[in-house]
Amino acid sequence: MSGRIDIKGISVEMCERLLRDLERAKRPTLEATKCTLDNAEYNPKVGYLTPGNKKVITELNVSSVQKMSRAIFILELLLRNLEVGATNTKREIYYISKGEVKHNPALKPLDFTDQNESDEIIDFICEMLECYREDVNCFANDRGGQTYSQQLVVVETMPDGSKATIDLSKLGTAPFQPKNRPQDLKLKARKKIDFCLIVESEGTANTLVNSGFTRRHPCILLGAQGVPSNAVRGWTKLIQDQLDIPCYFFGDLDAYTMQNIFRTLKAGSAGSLIRNSDFSAPEVRFLGVLPEDIKRYDLPDYAVRENDVSESRALKKARDALDNDPFFKDKKNKGVSDILNWLLKNKRRCEQQAYFSVNPRDPLMPEKIIMEKIKNKNFV
Repeated sequence: MSGRIDIKGISVEMCERLLRDLERAKRPTLEATKCTLDNAEYNPKVGYLTPGNKKVITELNVSSVQKMSRAIFILELLLRNLEVGATNTKREIYYISKGEVKHNPALKPLDFTDQNESDEIIDFICEMLECYREDVNCFANDRGGQTYSQQLVVVETMPDGSKATIDLSKLGTAPFQPKNRPQDLKLKARKKIDFCLIVESEGTANTLVNSGFTRRHPCILLGAQGVPSNAVRGWTKLIQDQLDIPCYFFGDLDAYTMQNIFRTLKAGSAGSLIRNSDFSAPEVRFLGVLPEDIKRYDLPDYAVRENDVSESRALKKARDALDNDPFFKDKKNKGVSDILNWLLKNKRRCEQQAYFSVNPRDPLMPEKIIMEKIKNKNFV
């Protein structure tokens, strides 16, 4: 974990360098890892997107003075938290900065118009220090997806060194939601666990649980809440690594799901290149709706509405991904790329809930199809 680096020491050294440059009438600069797709590399042996050698260098001038000053301003707030052991969400850091400006008029030029501006500065700081947001005690207030299992036991080490043990089989219908930084948790299996099913729709995940899915199958069932948060990604990574069980993603057949949800869960994102090693699950398979499932199960599908802004944007991003995204360009992920190509060619989409139409009088039919797909290796 990046938490092993000396964040305070690196920060002090950086600020002292800035002061030395100013004293020598030299324009100071700040250098950060470039977290964009054109600096993303994909090694199939690693399985997730990693940063290349490109850097973003910000030199002090009229246009950059506010950004650099804001970075030092927010860095001081984050270091203060580290000093006293306090934690804050991004939203809270935004209001703390507003409070500092309110009580010190000299800071008025650094004030933020909205939270997006302060969020960008926090990200910039982490890209400079090459650390995680959590390493500076700043959290996005996101939790791991709702998780159900009759076999999983989670052991958490508390700040005082004591242990808290959570047996998911004792929670009834209540889900377990891991903390934002799941790497601090240790997982154990009461009995053998066969697989983990990550369901794109939290509502569908709850439906499967309520119908007895986790009672009939020795598994872990996780609701991903759409685009997976860092916590969901880290939690899935932890399950994959500590339990060494197959992980399957159950989601829609559309361009948005393949790019923004499944790819992010499996290989991370360009925007979090420095975090992907701990927040991606390279072994997860796509068990959702496949193009051939539409005919096999006679599923209702829909034409993509190209006049719809969001759907046309998803198609454009799919074309860009096939041309420029190292994940989709790698032959290891040909199966996923083939799905994107099919979506672009046919301009059709199908939702995971379509499996409920196969036999509307059998509430367990979606479960039967999921288990059939796992047994027959009908996944990518």
